[in-house]
Amino acid sequence: MTLMPAAFIGHGNPMNALERNRYTEAWRAFGRAVPRPRAILVVSAHWYVHATAVTAMPRPRTIHDFFGFPGELFDVSYDAPGLPDLHEQVADVVSPTWVGADLDSWGIDHGAWSVLLHAFPEADIPVVQMSINALKGFDYHLQMGAALAPLREDGVLVIGSGNVVHNLGGVSRALPDAGFDWAQRFDSAARELMLTDPGAVGRLDGHRDFDLAVPTPDHFLPLLYVAGMAGATGTTADVLVDGYAYGSLSMTSYTVGMPTPDAVGGGFAAPLPDGPPPDGANI
Repeated sequence: MTLMPAAFIGHGNPMNALERNRYTEAWRAFGRAVPRPRAILVVSAHWYVHATAVTAMPRPRTIHDFFGFPGELFDVSYDAPGLPDLHEQVADVVSPTWVGADLDSWGIDHGAWSVLLHAFPEADIPVVQMSINALKGFDYHLQMGAALAPLREDGVLVIGSGNVVHNLGGVSRALPDAGFDWAQRFDSAARELMLTDPGAVGRLDGHRDFDLAVPTPDHFLPLLYVAGMAGATGTTADVLVDGYAYGSLSMTSYTVGMPTPDAVGGGFAAPLPDGPPPDGANI
């Protein structure tokens, strides 16, 4: 079985599901470049609960976990099959950590499907989501990422989906395609570590801009899973695509185990989406 890469995707505004911009083009290029996975395991910022669990239903539902967006976004359905057996494999590789099997409460949320619609538009590859345990610290999530690394040897593509910088309270309509100084500083610090020492990303909570960049940990934690996988195999990450949105969001995405960043879209320069996110949007 071909060793699968892994990726962290900065998914940003849910409207990216319907847009064609340089971020979504990079996601498309990534999907075309990777070997066909046996399954896709997504650690999404939007399944942030008090437990570690894996979806284990044969037909996961599409979850529209947002509000204030156009009706066409609520009409999106990503009808990929699930892979219930993957729960047992995940539970085995992370043992003795307990992992629950979610049979009916979750599905595929927009942190997953807004990206997968572009990367794997046929929706014919099984998709499984893994929850982020809100009760655990950074070390736990790094270690979970490292423990999941053997799945790559068995055809499982692991994707973390969130945003390195995610401060919705700081969104500025005047900066649709730029980042505040503090957002750029924190994003640059994360990039330096992902490209040189991914295992050290867990120490970014000591960065002077951490509280602004990561007011809540949900969107940052998926990065730790990919950093943990890279650290477990003694590799570093490459930048897939980067940029900022509305001042307080970083769109930076990383790959691990891909040939070069240019091969999967690092050089895209298509225009960013027009307009700010809707009022009260959950992204």
